[in-house]
Amino acid sequence: MKALLLVGVLLVALGIVSFFVPIPHSEHHGVNLGDAHVGITTETDEKVSPVISTVLVVVGAGLMIAGRKG
Repeated sequence: MKALLLVGVLLVALGIVSFFVPIPHSEHHGVNLGDAHVGITTETDEKVSPVISTVLVVVGAGLMIAGRKG
């Protein structure tokens, strides 16, 4: 049952970090003109939805409790 505890700790840590650290995302927009390609790359930093972060923390806490009891 120690594996559940470790997975729970990992999920809680990941959930807490996801509240604060944005995830970089890049997209390439362009058009092909014969053999030539004209385009631009846009880069944005997006945070994970707070709902997903909360779910990670709650599920991680549940796994930690289940791992401790076993």
